[in-house]
Amino acid sequence: MTATTGGGDPVTAVLAAERGATTIADRVVAKIAAHAAREALEGVPEGGRGAGEGGRPPHATVVVHRDIARVRVSLELGYPSDIGAQCGAVRSQVVRRVRTLAGMEVREVTVQVERLHSSYTRDRDDKGRGRVR
Repeated sequence: MTATTGGGDPVTAVLAAERGATTIADRVVAKIAAHAAREALEGVPEGGRGAGEGGRPPHATVVVHRDIARVRVSLELGYPSDIGAQCGAVRSQVVRRVRTLAGMEVREVTVQVERLHSSYTRDRDDKGRGRVR
């Protein structure tokens, strides 16, 4: 394929596939996944609290092979809550955001719930702590 420049010199056009490649590091995809998990948990907690309230934020690890990602998200949830619904929302949001932002297919999202935060226990502990004279 040839074209001409403004001065009439022929220029050979290079096909997009031959120009180079874009590589996205696993840690970048992991950051996208962790942020997506946090987004999902902010909108879900019906009957409970979302993650980030008294717990650590979600953490993700990713393995990328070509343009296919496998994601593991570790998180803490409020108790009582619908754990299944929250994990499903996390999976959906991670797939959507990684596909949109990194252009990768996500074949697997494993959600690992590491801890549950009980609002009763936390409220009781907060009231029991005070200034001692």
